[in-house]
Amino acid sequence: MNPDDRKRAYRLDMLLACALVASGLAVSGFSLAQLNASDPQMAQATQPLQSTPGAETKPPAPPEPTTTGARPGEVPPQPARPDDEAQKAGATPALPPAPAEKTAPPIQQK
Repeated sequence: MNPDDRKRAYRLDMLLACALVASGLAVSGFSLAQLNASDPQMAQATQPLQSTPGAETKPPAPPEPTTTGARPGEVPPQPARPDDEAQKAGATPALPPAPAEKTAPPIQQK
């Protein structure tokens, strides 16, 4: 490619870039002009709160029960796997037995 062709291609690319920027600015200006010219109307998303008919005669809702967040002390936590003596006495484990670990033979060095 000779220098004249490069210069012509660069000039064409710059012309296209300037045209795109100018058209973007024109669209943005047109949009802003329309936003300023229109009368802004706000829509209300929800209805305003109104009391229920007959609310004065209804009894108030019971208060929410309060919790202390502490564990009850009379029930101790149970282990997932009871010890051997408890299993002999008839206690069943809460979880199934874990699968056996799979081991491969050692890698032979070459």
